[in-house]
Amino acid sequence: MSTAPAPTPAPLPTPAPFTADDYKARMERAAASAADAGLAGLLVAPGPDLVWLTGYRPTALTERLTVLVLAAGQDPVLVVPTLEAPDAERAVGAPALTLRDWTDGKDPYAVTAPLLDVSGRFAVSDNAWATHLLGLQKALPDTSYVALGEALPMLRAVKDDAELARLTAAGAAADAAYEEIQHAAFAGRRETDVAADLAELLRRFGHSQVDFTVVGSGPNGANPHHEAGERVIGHGDMVVLDFGGLLHGYGSDTSRTVHVGEPTDEERRVHDIVREAQAAGCAAVRPGATCQDVDRAARAVITEAGYGEYFIHRTGHGIGVTTHEPPYMIEGEEQPLVPGMCFSVEPGIYLPGRFGVRIEDIVTVTDDGVRRLNATAREMAIVG
Repeated sequence: MSTAPAPTPAPLPTPAPFTADDYKARMERAAASAADAGLAGLLVAPGPDLVWLTGYRPTALTERLTVLVLAAGQDPVLVVPTLEAPDAERAVGAPALTLRDWTDGKDPYAVTAPLLDVSGRFAVSDNAWATHLLGLQKALPDTSYVALGEALPMLRAVKDDAELARLTAAGAAADAAYEEIQHAAFAGRRETDVAADLAELLRRFGHSQVDFTVVGSGPNGANPHHEAGERVIGHGDMVVLDFGGLLHGYGSDTSRTVHVGEPTDEERRVHDIVREAQAAGCAAVRPGATCQDVDRAARAVITEAGYGEYFIHRTGHGIGVTTHEPPYMIEGEEQPLVPGMCFSVEPGIYLPGRFGVRIEDIVTVTDDGVRRLNATAREMAIVG
């Protein structure tokens, strides 16, 4: 990577590991939330929900059934294949649950069925295999099921202090990557080259996982989810940078739009409109406001400036153990904001065939307003 050295921020303290008691409290809260929603319980397959609830992440995702059964008034049970039981026993949350294993050649649904209310309605994690759900339905034909994301969309939305510390560290690391990428050469290099630089920087500043490095130059910037390609970035290009991943198991996600050389008056004006919209969206964040209030505040600025038809996505999404999760800042979402919720505010304008602009911060709702977890300058940066 061709860069001049940039100041390295002092590293934030490494957060204390989650404990079995932390996972126990989450499982109890999840079971209680399910009961409050009129559900018999939760069935959680391998994926982000299982990691958040137990700390267990199977080393391999296979066709063998693994499922966490949660219900108010009964101990949590994790059903696992026998050959994966040793790994499950080592999970931090394992002391807070009971393991039941099953061997190849046996019916895993016969092991699971006795744990369920024979006529109950259960929420099932969104990434559960259809094969497993159908197997349970066959074993218990009077049960019914609903997607966890539909039944309890806010289950992971409100972060505690330990989670906020992780998200703060992830945001600071992404900021450090952005500060340094501005010293890299843009003109004459491919989008994929700059994307590789961003990935390297995220890892250098502590990320264990890089989820995306969007580099949209010139007309490619008008595609919000453009994947970095072989286009050579040229002088006069606007370049949308959108990147993030996981640090300490929690996500970062930030966007800034830079320009190679001096921008035109129109490019600067569009960037200023998006910057104003992003500020308006952040200013709308406070306890008691709704998700759609944030979208409306940002969208109104862009619409009033005459670019409403070019703002083609929601204003934001939640973030936590995944970089995209509920809540969503979009018209029609009346979920009230409460302290501890964390999500992006990322309006944009996308002019087909010409250029795009997006500015994104992760924010958290505080007791009296909002705190940004990204602190880099939102003014247009000029790069070489």
